[in-house]
Amino acid sequence: MTSRLIAAALLATTALTAPVYADTVTYKLDPSHSQIMFNYEHLGYSTTYGLFGGIEGDIAFDSEDPAASSVEVSFPAASMLTGWEPRETHFMTGDFFGAEENATVTFTSTDIEVTGEDTANITGDLTINGITKPVVLDAVMTQKGEHPMEGKEWAGFKATTVLTRSDFDMGMFAPYVSDEVNVNISIEAMKADG
Repeated sequence: MTSRLIAAALLATTALTAPVYADTVTYKLDPSHSQIMFNYEHLGYSTTYGLFGGIEGDIAFDSEDPAASSVEVSFPAASMLTGWEPRETHFMTGDFFGAEENATVTFTSTDIEVTGEDTANITGDLTINGITKPVVLDAVMTQKGEHPMEGKEWAGFKATTVLTRSDFDMGMFAPYVSDEVNVNISIEAMKADG
């Protein structure tokens, strides 16, 4: 076999055995269908609920290697709704969110551990009240495919975590008002144009 044929054979073998790398697809969050719900226990008498809206961000999703994906999300603290305006006003003060100085809550993923076909633990840096702490989101991809009305690729995710208020210097009234806050996240994201 000539050296030219050997080189051609090696090139063909390399092409057949080289891994195929899929491009990472960027999804932009759909703020009209993305919410963060929370609840905490109030003195043992009741459970107080609330939610945040105005959620924006990007998901860089690698379908071939989901662990290489990433998430960046932000939302205004003042988007909070609890059903009672005086509570919301108090929560925006320096006793809690300090929203005058720290208007935006952010989350940036630092690691993704794939735990199943559509599940993962997403570790990231959460910044609330100007304080950044690591948190882990127990996440599920609920659906991915063409949106029937938008005619473009869409993805849905949900996630849960438990936060400790005092970790973010928001522990007023603890332990009478629960220091632990249950968080439920539901988001939709659309494939970015371009």
